[in-house]
Amino acid sequence: MKTKARKAEEALFKGLMVVSLLLILSVLAGIVIVITMKGASSLSWAMLVETPKGGYYLGKGGGIANAIVGSFYLAISATVISILISLPAAFALQQDFSSRKFANFTRLLLDVLWGTPSIVYGAFGFIVMVYFGIRASLLGGIIVLTLLMLPIMIRSMEEVIRTVPLALKETAYALGATRIETTLAVVMRQALPGIMTAVLLAFGRGIGDAASILFTAGYTDYLPRSLFEPVASLPLAVFFQAGTPIPEVQDRAYTAALILLFIVLMVNIVSRILSWRSSKYIIK
Repeated sequence: MKTKARKAEEALFKGLMVVSLLLILSVLAGIVIVITMKGASSLSWAMLVETPKGGYYLGKGGGIANAIVGSFYLAISATVISILISLPAAFALQQDFSSRKFANFTRLLLDVLWGTPSIVYGAFGFIVMVYFGIRASLLGGIIVLTLLMLPIMIRSMEEVIRTVPLALKETAYALGATRIETTLAVVMRQALPGIMTAVLLAFGRGIGDAASILFTAGYTDYLPRSLFEPVASLPLAVFFQAGTPIPEVQDRAYTAALILLFIVLMVNIVSRILSWRSSKYIIK
């Protein structure tokens, strides 16, 4: 009886896993199909390389090059800054460099920040910018996106680094390596695929977020020429164009969403390829 009950329980949970997987794949396929069908009709070379012209929001000529370039400006800059801060912070939370109580308390704070809605980051950035008399700009958007990415990147990297076998570190120490040498030569290589995944996760959150940059980065039809000018982004292009009553402009909103979806998918594919190629450093 117990054997039959266990087999039935195992079959039940396997069925639930299959159903969950199919549900997730169906949602993903539905998003891709709907966005592609709605956005492909307005996709053109002009949409990719031109900025909005006069009457663009009334259905006339122009494109969303300002939003595409602006999204890369924001996301790539914030990602680079976040990596420079997150990687040392993730290593600092390891047992070799900090006490357990301090590390656990820091992890709790980072988890709280990770779960904080992005609009809160935007409101915080807006209040600080108003206090210092700073207008909405590329710099403001980069700073807020960096704050948004940091808890995601630090916690993800830190969890990956914690999975590195302790025996590898002890072997390196036994051979005379210092903590820094062990961290860079052993732990970094072992955790490299996971670190890439953490960077991807943060980048995807940053390039697709609209609430945090709504008041801090602003929006413009032009390409920014300095850090202190407003900058457009694809999420806000979708937001503003989808809210208009003109069908042609609404279709362009779906085109912007399609481009954003394509960028995220390509980043995922490239990240998987890089992660696979770097897996040769993993000791199994």
